[in-house]
Amino acid sequence: MTSHTYRTLFRTPEFTPLFMASSAHIAAQTVGGLALGTLVFRMTDSPLLSAVSMFGPSLAQVLGATFFLSAADRLPPRATMTGIALAFAAATALLAMPGLPVWALFAVVLAQGVIASVGGGVRWGLLNEILAGDGGDGGDGGNSGYLLGRSVFNMMSGIMQITGYATGGVLVALLSPRPSLLLAAALYAAAAAGALGGLTARPPRASGRPSVKATWRTNAVLWSARPRRHVYLALWVPNGLVVGCESLYVSYAPHAAGTLFACAALGMLAGDIAVGRLLPPRLRPRLGVPLLTLLAAPYLAFALRPPLPVAAALVAVASVGFGASLVQQQRLMALTPSRLAGHALGLHSAGMLTMQGAAAALAGTVAQLTSPATAMTAMAAASLTATLALTAAGRRGAQDGGPLRRSGPVRTTAR
Repeated sequence: MTSHTYRTLFRTPEFTPLFMASSAHIAAQTVGGLALGTLVFRMTDSPLLSAVSMFGPSLAQVLGATFFLSAADRLPPRATMTGIALAFAAATALLAMPGLPVWALFAVVLAQGVIASVGGGVRWGLLNEILAGDGGDGGDGGNSGYLLGRSVFNMMSGIMQITGYATGGVLVALLSPRPSLLLAAALYAAAAAGALGGLTARPPRASGRPSVKATWRTNAVLWSARPRRHVYLALWVPNGLVVGCESLYVSYAPHAAGTLFACAALGMLAGDIAVGRLLPPRLRPRLGVPLLTLLAAPYLAFALRPPLPVAAALVAVASVGFGASLVQQQRLMALTPSRLAGHALGLHSAGMLTMQGAAAALAGTVAQLTSPATAMTAMAAASLTATLALTAAGRRGAQDGGPLRRSGPVRTTAR
């Protein structure tokens, strides 16, 4: 088994091209998401529609997870990643067209979500395969390099989001949302070029054609084991509700939403570095519940409608809690056969993003009826309640390997 460090990761064949292509993809999502949310808010003056425009693609992920997710292991990774990035480039360029009605914007956004539902499984399954091939324990899905590799990707995501939101905020302020959307389309095209030119033509990880039946069958297998169910619920629910808070940044601070998003990304980056690299492995299992509590608790202060500097600090501190996703994903891989790694990670990604989209819609509805600050407080309280419920369930299932006891649940990136 190879002892992985950051340096050895980038010496691993195909890790760097996958990293660079994913970096461009995340940067495009960040710039494009902020631009689209701002564009819709200016067109409609609606917190609900603004929130759903940014996180609406996540809602469509449930369709992909239900019908198309078997493709994550049954299609060649390089061709699939290239095709998905090109589709996003075309769709984002379409969103930048002047005069496009709101309903058409949302139709494109939902189509993007269905396409993206397969992309997460392909990307993270390929990462697991690349690092397992470098000496990880890939036979049972317990790849020793996956946690460190995923932490690098999460840190990259944080850096790209900080840079992307800052750049997007400047472009939106100086010009308009549409140039930012065109920049995002160009970044998606760069991601496609990076995947096509840097990755090798690997065969699919599983045999057979992608089908709805295969998707349902594998979903049932993954969901049938109680330890995996606990991991999935822990990854999906608490952090999804907190993302509902994030979806209201545009309506809470219309002229400084980029600042709040950048501070959230900075906090997530700090959490990923701490959990993925600085903390010894023996301490990680004890941090699940504290990190989940940290993830939601600072948002309770939004009931006081803090000014922008205080709000930015609260957001940064809260987002450190996202670092617990790393140990949860490693736990998921340890519980999953390697031939199903892409599907399992795709189900995690699709379920997480679906929950985030649903939470964004719920938060936007509450904000529409009350205020963004009130809605953010309510979503934070719901997240804390979910954490307490999952912790209690994990303790009751400890003899069955309840994961909340062993590792701390939260989200990716998906973010």
